Amino acid sequence: MFDGEQRWAYNGVEVLSNIYLTMEDVQMTLWEALILGLVQGLTEFLPVSSSGHLVLLQRLFGVNEAVLTFDVMVHLGTLLAVITVFRQDISAMIRRPWDKLPRLIIVGVIPTAVIGFVFSDFFAQLFSTGQTLGIGFLVTGAILWLAESIRSRNRSLHSMTYGDAAFIGLMQGLAILPAVSRSGLTIAGALFRGLDRELAARYSFLLSLPAILGASVLEAKDLSIGSGVEISLLPLLVGIITASVSGYVAIKFMLRLLASGSIRKFSYYVWILGVLVLVDQLFTHRFFAPLF
Repeated sequence: MFDGEQRWAYNGVEVLSNIYLTMEDVQMTLWEALILGLVQGLTEFLPVSSSGHLVLLQRLFGVNEAVLTFDVMVHLGTLLAVITVFRQDISAMIRRPWDKLPRLIIVGVIPTAVIGFVFSDFFAQLFSTGQTLGIGFLVTGAILWLAESIRSRNRSLHSMTYGDAAFIGLMQGLAILPAVSRSGLTIAGALFRGLDRELAARYSFLLSLPAILGASVLEAKDLSIGSGVEISLLPLLVGIITASVSGYVAIKFMLRLLASGSIRKFSYYVWILGVLVLVDQLFTHRFFAPLF
């Protein structure tokens, strides 16, 4: 862990605390802003784990942890992506907050919040060492594979229960673990419960809104205690726009894929990442902490 900070992450939504940075610490190039925004936007919604990829960037390419405070604003881009795609659902929930969908969203958020607060120290330790990164990627792949093996019962929103919402929220809470995909586990959780594939994706992405928004608020609060923290406007705008556009593309892609295709193909990708990380942990010890 870098000096002067503690961090726990909600599957790519980093919550940074006790930050003491100089202005030099947070300078970044347009190229870094573009890459971080692109990675955040895509991996937030593709079932491959945004947190895992951010740790990989840090360990493999020397991305300074201070640069990742940039996520405080970049997550606004991912929020904009969800709001743009699901603007009709969101507008309906605002107009009728006691309808079934908003109530199901609230129930789904509760397990995630409880897990995050109760086990925050444990998750902080896992992120600081990266020790479970390879295992996390392998677990994500296995869950995606199993989800596609379940025979769909095509249950609609009308038949969705609070128990379904709580189960999906529990899966989202487990995705706080490094390299365990939030979108992957929530979509898989919905499929495990027999929900229609379109509803599985829709509920998963709408459930991300309060999680991302809440974590971003905590990030902003924690950053405000820093001294002299300042990020140039142009890289900030590049990151936000890139995250928004790439997040929008990722959401639309996932909606089309779940309508007519399979998420199982992502299993191969995260399995390859998991194996590569484990090889380093077991044999080379160049980037990651030893597994044992």
